[in-house]
Amino acid sequence: MGEDRRSAGNLELVGGRLCLDFANTVSAHSKVGREYLTSYDELVSWSLHVGVLEEVLAARLRRWAAGHPDEAAFVLGRGLAQREMLYGIFAAVVEGKRPRQEALGGLNAAVREVYPRLEISSSAEGFEWRWVVGEDDPEQILWPIVRSAAELLTSEDLGRVRKCEREGCDWLFVDMSKNQSRRWCSMEMCGSRVKSRRYYYRKKEEEV
Repeated sequence: MGEDRRSAGNLELVGGRLCLDFANTVSAHSKVGREYLTSYDELVSWSLHVGVLEEVLAARLRRWAAGHPDEAAFVLGRGLAQREMLYGIFAAVVEGKRPRQEALGGLNAAVREVYPRLEISSSAEGFEWRWVVGEDDPEQILWPIVRSAAELLTSEDLGRVRKCEREGCDWLFVDMSKNQSRRWCSMEMCGSRVKSRRYYYRKKEEEV
């Protein structure tokens, strides 16, 4: 999919974890990139896309946002701040550095706020985690992202987190390949571009 056709509701999901796909909702962090979450409505669209919300709840949240534009903008701003915080933490991990204490403190504050909203529910199929939430709580979109980040940071898969190697792309992903040799967020998006560029310059050299 070309970058000009991307939107919050169809963005490629290449991170392998919800928190990394959320970090990838801007085309690049290391430069001025295209922002895909420019409104609360787009945040809802992305949440539908990744399965955090269902259609009925998404429609209610959109109606709430239409009637409360200032509050919706606040929630969006909080979400974007959390996104940059999470990107900073995981990018530091990729680079073998310790995350900034301020960022880790921000995540811990979010964890303390989010985890009390979880409970264990039972059914005929067994037990599962369930969110305790008011029907129209506008920040519930962000809770699963915080949980995803906390779980990834404390999992054995943390060492598999990578950053795309294509110049101009800094998307994050979990490398689950057998020999951990994945270099790009997506072969279709970035891998093919790198190979095409290499082919182009190799042909130019042969023509000299």
